[in-house]
Amino acid sequence: MFTLATYNTFLIVMAIVAVIVFIALFFVDAGYGYLFNPKFGFPVPNRIAWVIMECPVFIVMAILWWLSDVRFEIVPLVLFVIFQTHYLQRSFIFPFLIRGNSKMPVTIMLMGATFNTLNALMQGGWIFYLAPEQGYYEGWLCKPYIYIGVAIWLAGFIINLHSDYIIRHLRKPGDTKHYIPKGGMFKYVSSANYFGEFTEWVGFAIASWSWAGAVFALWTFANLGPRAASLYKRYEKEFGEEFTSLGRKRIIPFIY
Repeated sequence: MFTLATYNTFLIVMAIVAVIVFIALFFVDAGYGYLFNPKFGFPVPNRIAWVIMECPVFIVMAILWWLSDVRFEIVPLVLFVIFQTHYLQRSFIFPFLIRGNSKMPVTIMLMGATFNTLNALMQGGWIFYLAPEQGYYEGWLCKPYIYIGVAIWLAGFIINLHSDYIIRHLRKPGDTKHYIPKGGMFKYVSSANYFGEFTEWVGFAIASWSWAGAVFALWTFANLGPRAASLYKRYEKEFGEEFTSLGRKRIIPFIY
């Protein structure tokens, strides 16, 4: 699949691109959801767009796992299960819980699908092929990484699901108004769903204790941090003091 040298180059390139994306998204809002912008291409129904955008990572990761020689070894299996649990929900459950008839520009959908495919190669290449070749998992269950990481991942997963639930139930059927999300981690940040997702992948990075996981966590913040800032500005503009008086941060409680 990858040589270690080629893989390390791949990681460096992915990290550099993440930094570029992070900077760029402070100047150009990714135009989907609350920030929808038709300049990013013709609109695709949100349910279809989310499936197309998210399912490549689930499928590619499953193929890489099944073709590996370590698919039933405990540590790679645990990492595979927590990774796939998120993407099973994001690819095949979350899209069909979406309410309303919102749309996503095709460009955003395709960029997301491209990144997800590359990320599957990045994570799966390390977990199932390169790490086992180097004996990376020997004695792993006697180390703290996987236990701490899975606990943090689980906390993030629950926060993400609960926050999405709150957002979905802001409106009654037929209502098109915008509302300020309240409850759960929305008490502390305006983008609690993004905080949950970022927490998940920080936990995953700790559980895998790998540069691959760290680069994925970096990419998650590079994508969601600027978007959380843009959403914060939109809330300020639309709701004024009603929103600013809540004293929330953008994505990291008490920090940013």
